[in-house]
Amino acid sequence: MSAALPSPAGDAFSTSPATDPAGQIRRIRRTGFSVGLATGLYGISYGALATASGLDLWQAMVLSAVLFSGGSQFAFVGVIGGGGSAIGAALASILLGVRNSLYGLALSRVLPRGGWRGAARAQLTIDESAATAASGTTPEAARAGFWAAGVWVYVFWNLFSLAGALAGQYVTDPAAWGLDAAAAAAFLALLWPRLRGGEAVAVAVAAAFVALLATPALPSGLPVLAAAMVAVVAGLWPRGTDGSDTGPRRDVEAGTGGGR
Repeated sequence: MSAALPSPAGDAFSTSPATDPAGQIRRIRRTGFSVGLATGLYGISYGALATASGLDLWQAMVLSAVLFSGGSQFAFVGVIGGGGSAIGAALASILLGVRNSLYGLALSRVLPRGGWRGAARAQLTIDESAATAASGTTPEAARAGFWAAGVWVYVFWNLFSLAGALAGQYVTDPAAWGLDAAAAAAFLALLWPRLRGGEAVAVAVAAAFVALLATPALPSGLPVLAAAMVAVVAGLWPRGTDGSDTGPRRDVEAGTGGGR
């Protein structure tokens, strides 16, 4: 699902007429369905880990339906399951969800901003919907890709989360099923496709080093926040004057590696 999202501020989409616009829209909608099904399967791990970590079925499902950000959800239940506070879990999930606001900025020229459609767009703006929109060469195709991926991911993610949550209620020992490592495995799956440049690798290594140092000294939930601050500092670090690190396009390109 890795794709570079064109900048909507300028030459976001090709101005030449598409050879088969209807065919492209059909194809991108099929892609959105496939992306939704493949991504939704991760929900089984989330649901099982959530209930095994102490959340009841309704708490797990409300979190999935309202927060709807896989990485943030895994962070929340990982901190709770590790004995951390609800505040620490919420802060960890919020930091991981900030990237979705960057996608929203990049897509603002081709998607609705107000009314119920605008609210739905905000809810469905995730890695997969942004990446699928990026594969469209016209505004119409980008919108079709965004809605197809966003809606199908939402449907399948919540369905499989429910299945996992129901199964997790009967798991007495999460470690026996590998659920204690599910969050870490999910984060690795999210991170790996993004390590495409020296800067990304350096930030990841530095964040891991900070987390290792902080884990023995800080309460559960705070090490992940300390590691996240490495990325924040790196993002605020002054760049060169050649423009290679500026603008929303680069931010979105770096975030559409196939995870949520």
